[in-house]
Amino acid sequence: MKKRPILFLSCCLLFTVCCLLFFTGCEKKEVKKVAEKIINVQVQPVKKKSLRPFINSIGTLTPYEEVTVSAEVDGVLRDVMVDNGTIISKGMPLALIDDTDYSLEVERTNAALKQAEANLSNIKLEYQRKEELYKKELLAKQQYDDVSARLSIAEAEIERAKSSLATVRQKLSKTKIYSALSGVVKEKKVSAGNYVKNGTQLFTIIQTNPVKLDFTVSEKDLEKIRKRQDVLLKIYAFPDREFSGKISIVYPSIDERTRTVRVEALVPNGEGFLKPGFFAKVMLYIGDEKDIILVPVTSLLYEAERIKVFVVDGDKAKERFIKIGQKYRIQLAVGSQQSAVEEYTEIIEGLKEGEQVVVVGQQNLFEGAKVKIQSTVLSQQSAVKE
Repeated sequence: MKKRPILFLSCCLLFTVCCLLFFTGCEKKEVKKVAEKIINVQVQPVKKKSLRPFINSIGTLTPYEEVTVSAEVDGVLRDVMVDNGTIISKGMPLALIDDTDYSLEVERTNAALKQAEANLSNIKLEYQRKEELYKKELLAKQQYDDVSARLSIAEAEIERAKSSLATVRQKLSKTKIYSALSGVVKEKKVSAGNYVKNGTQLFTIIQTNPVKLDFTVSEKDLEKIRKRQDVLLKIYAFPDREFSGKISIVYPSIDERTRTVRVEALVPNGEGFLKPGFFAKVMLYIGDEKDIILVPVTSLLYEAERIKVFVVDGDKAKERFIKIGQKYRIQLAVGSQQSAVEEYTEIIEGLKEGEQVVVVGQQNLFEGAKVKIQSTVLSQQSAVKE
């Protein structure tokens, strides 16, 4: 009778151990099942391509010249010949100030000059007669000195009258306002009938061929920048067109806040497509072509301050931490007549040509994960659009 409780307890203990072993085995099978999960991915072979290194920046177009035309004499505007947006050439008339008073002043001053010339002619004759008499001692010295002084005064009057005439003629010429350069009227500030004074602003004129391109580059790239260097730019208003120019000025100082240096380029604008104020995407080549390893931007994974990709080795995913360089826009051949533009990143360190980098499905991967390649994306690069 005493052996039965012992036997019963032994059976219970054995049952409990069997249950534990059963459930533990199930857990191990479940863990093994998760570890052996196969993840579907798409890959692309790492290839080298010969490209030119460049610098990207954002710039602004400004006029080559911008001048403000002001009145130089007082008067009423009799006529205004241009309006906002009028294309003008150098020397073209812009406005006319009423010249009635200035024309009369020229006539009056011219008459005063003629009178002074006649007076000088009479005094010269008198001086010649009295000079002969003085030499023969038939004329007192006081009388000779008197006529000499009047001759000097008459000659001075001639010079004063000539100067006055030149001044009023100059004022008369200022009543006709001409353009000092070829360009476009940016702003007309007056209308016919307005009374203007000396210094009143009338027009703002800009010269738009060529235009200036203002942009900045990082101080670390300063040594790669030089005058007469080619610059390519694209305007958001004309996304399918590319314009070019040359660097004209590299400014001598660096902005302490942004650590950038200002650069200015001149861009021909004979067709007039480029307008001051346009934003431009600037690309500046800084070297010759070189072989570059590229991967799609979409393949990159960011982990804190590090960047990584996954490559496929056999049926396993391998984690690779990489260093990247510049970004490039590559035009890929999709069909017989179609193309697509994708962004690629230069790989400086961490990948070799020929490796299979994961471009789809990498978010689900981890080191050593088992993968199955669903497809390989072939990079048929037909042209480069950096």
